[in-house]
Amino acid sequence: MSASEIVPTAAGDARVTWYWARGARGVVALGHGAGGGIEARDLQALAAVLPSRGVTVALVEQPWRVAGKRMAPAPKALDAAWREVWQALAKPGLPVVAGGRSAGARVACRTAGELGAAGVLALAFPLHPPGRPEKSRADELLGAGVPTLVVQGGRDPFGRPEEFPAGVEPVTVPHGDHGFAVPKTADITQDSALALLTDAVTRWLEGVLP
Repeated sequence: MSASEIVPTAAGDARVTWYWARGARGVVALGHGAGGGIEARDLQALAAVLPSRGVTVALVEQPWRVAGKRMAPAPKALDAAWREVWQALAKPGLPVVAGGRSAGARVACRTAGELGAAGVLALAFPLHPPGRPEKSRADELLGAGVPTLVVQGGRDPFGRPEEFPAGVEPVTVPHGDHGFAVPKTADITQDSALALLTDAVTRWLEGVLP
């Protein structure tokens, strides 16, 4: 069962699409990337799987996306809108894991500590711009201050799993790109790749949510 909720922010309306779990033990709130919305395959896979495993999923659309704009605003604006949406995410009175893919993962990392998130789920974390490993964003990831899981495609140009710093051990989706798409010639199917992702997240959540 899903339902959408409009949440006003200073930057305009955000939208939360809820996927409810019966007797939920927590909420996983997921933001989208800078180049797409909540239709991303990884977000949709988690929304389809986690409620049956006792975890409610909230997919959060930033105001710029709801307004139909093509370009994401600066990181500070994304963080500000996420903070305003957080009250709605916490309303069920359950622990909330902050997360998202790409730019959404960065927002979750930067704000998790101050918002009291139970953990951070970073999908396709953009460790650096493609071809620019010297422009590392590892400090955002390492500074989250809460239990953190990174799930990364094996051939993600924004940071392959082996590029992450000591202390961060990403779950690798073999052959996956930044959107966790795998080539048809790979030795893993697209469905299997997404099942690997959702299973890894489910196992991790068992240690994060009571």
